[in-house]
Amino acid sequence: MDLLKILRSFEELLFEAMTWLYFYPRTMLRIVTRPLTAMAYSDREEGQPEGERYDDSLSPPVLLIITLVIANALAWALHAPQPQGATPLAKAVFDSQQNLLMFRCLLFGMTPLVVALTLLSKQGHAVSRRTLRKPFYAQCYLAAPTALCVSLGLVAVQRGGTAWSAAGGALILAATAWLILTEGRWLSKHLKISKARATVMAIAALARALFYMLLIVLPLALL
Repeated sequence: MDLLKILRSFEELLFEAMTWLYFYPRTMLRIVTRPLTAMAYSDREEGQPEGERYDDSLSPPVLLIITLVIANALAWALHAPQPQGATPLAKAVFDSQQNLLMFRCLLFGMTPLVVALTLLSKQGHAVSRRTLRKPFYAQCYLAAPTALCVSLGLVAVQRGGTAWSAAGGALILAATAWLILTEGRWLSKHLKISKARATVMAIAALARALFYMLLIVLPLALL
């Protein structure tokens, strides 16, 4: 009986992993080409019964985690160097793929959290797990392609050389511009304000998220 349970668990795991090969690129393409549609889809799915959510795509947090796993794998395959003069804490993070993945999840999950909190604050809603879940999940959809582009851009910069650094910097700037414009449109839609005002609000929220990221990274440079 226990053997059958184990086999069924492997069966479900194999099926789920194989579906990722199809749904991952499909979901990413939907986000990049129609980000607001993808975010609206996430909002609708959160209103569905738990067993019926994201049946034809990947859930936002799963998509973000898989993206960071891919980014880690690419950085390892391209032999991205560790920061020069890494502290013991930094070495502990960068020497372990598991620790590095958890650290990147913490960093790239900060933007969805801050922007979701910004929306709830401007709407005058109390912050709870129930109210935070829907905007946070929608924001994770935006975070996934942004995290992939920023991670690959940083790897290119770390490899050194004018061409690699220029390409990496251009990729990071393009991803940042796409994120800012999309966040502005999303906030404008939900708050019923002008796109210009919403874009300024988005830039302020992303700046706060970046500040919190720096606070998380700072111990790596000191300890």
